[in-house]
Amino acid sequence: MATLTQDVTSQDIDYLNVAGDCLKLRLFKPNGKGLFSLVVMLHGGAWNDGDFTRCDQQGEAWAKAGLAVASLDFRHGTDRYPSSLLDINYGIRWLKTHAQELDLNPSKVGLAGQSSGGHLAMLAAMRPKNERYTCISVENSSTHIDAAVQCVGMAWPVINPLSRYRHAKRCIENEGEVSWAKGMPEKHENYWVTEENMSEGNPMLALERGETVETPPAIWVQGQPDIVHDYRDLEAGIDVNEPERFAQNYRAIGGKIEVFYVEYDARQGPAGLDPLTEFFIKYLD
Repeated sequence: MATLTQDVTSQDIDYLNVAGDCLKLRLFKPNGKGLFSLVVMLHGGAWNDGDFTRCDQQGEAWAKAGLAVASLDFRHGTDRYPSSLLDINYGIRWLKTHAQELDLNPSKVGLAGQSSGGHLAMLAAMRPKNERYTCISVENSSTHIDAAVQCVGMAWPVINPLSRYRHAKRCIENEGEVSWAKGMPEKHENYWVTEENMSEGNPMLALERGETVETPPAIWVQGQPDIVHDYRDLEAGIDVNEPERFAQNYRAIGGKIEVFYVEYDARQGPAGLDPLTEFFIKYLD
């Protein structure tokens, strides 16, 4: 059943059945007809928590700006890596396959995500044809349809799961029970299981390993101060924090990325949302 506001419609749609569990997406669209450019939005939750309902703020805001937004449910937690990437890759291909009936433009698709969702968005954008992620077939889909996107927007992503895991463990060792990181290493272990997986499914280290990846235009919106996402990897021997480290690596192979800093307490409001809105309009509209 669709819901309607003055400017935006939203509809929950079943898009994938996995082992008897139905995954949904919430599709926001501007009022009216047309082939709308699409942003696929991924929720955060340290790869363990949350669902597509966490993205209503972005969905409504970007739909009011003229974009369609599909907020995805995906497997996480004890379903473990790379389950999330299989669902996201499938979701993008499913939306492109059904674009005409949903009033979407399949050639104008971007990815967005917040926190761990930002990590997943960047990794999915960099590896749209990775065989580990493409193994679920979309019924009645053309072989020419893939999960490539035109741009990717991140809000304080956990871009390097391995360094954040070790960062959290150090903070607990230094700060004890009062640390922000209490329980965080366990969340990493629950989803990633091993440090080897944290290294393999890692946008930062993929670039530093020289992996061949896609580099669509990107933006990283980062609140400051933010010890959870904007920290320095003490083992990397690099004198910049993770946002600038990733940006340097991305630009070094020809990618275009902007790191946009905002005051921490304002990051969830217009100060953090507006740069993403402008970015998606620029590259999709």
